[in-house]
Amino acid sequence: STVMAAQMTDAHRRFLQVLMSNGITEGSEARKLHQHCCETDKVYYAHDKLDDFISTINRHLQPLFMQIRKGISEDDGRAHYAVVNLAETEVTKMASDYTEIELELFRKTMDLIILSENGFASSTDILNLADQLKTKKMKKKEAEQVLKVFVEDKWLSEKNGEYTLHTRCIIEMEQYILSNYQDVARKCNICHSLAIQSQVCESCGIGMHLPCVRKYFRGQTEPHCPKCNEFWSCDIP
Repeated sequence: STVMAAQMTDAHRRFLQVLMSNGITEGSEARKLHQHCCETDKVYYAHDKLDDFISTINRHLQPLFMQIRKGISEDDGRAHYAVVNLAETEVTKMASDYTEIELELFRKTMDLIILSENGFASSTDILNLADQLKTKKMKKKEAEQVLKVFVEDKWLSEKNGEYTLHTRCIIEMEQYILSNYQDVARKCNICHSLAIQSQVCESCGIGMHLPCVRKYFRGQTEPHCPKCNEFWSCDIP
């Protein structure tokens, strides 16, 4: 019955606890966890009811200004879940974990990534910022350490010396990024969530996530922009 569905159970609480300690959880892991929690706490389990299970938790989190949000990995298009604190509009969540100088480096890195063409910033460019910080200058060695920590903590991802925002960061900071980078932050034309790593139409300027580009143009020999219908000149990943 719907009354039962709305109740927070030990299974819901267990699920939430694990999600919070993970920082971010991949979709298939979340589905396994859903089953595990229901079976452990002897709560009715239906494999296709993860979204209902999560919305029950979200109703209870509402007064605490928190929410479990679903986001898509920009690498492979897979779903991920993270607990977001809606009360913390600024980068406050990070403020308790990092020093002022580390946060400044993070914000400057975020600028580079978001203002870039493809959603990446090279370590060279980031490390060049380290000695221009207002808080105090940071040595390259120090900055390299700090970047490593941001990767470990899942705020940044790194591939061959190129940095981008981790899925966790995008889920948690989507609102922050959309309001602080209004002129440049793009939503994906296909899935309408924030697109950092994206391809951009050379004619009309819309952006699309790489996994969305792959899906959208699958099997098309002559790819055309979904908005302006001009030829899509980027290489399809």
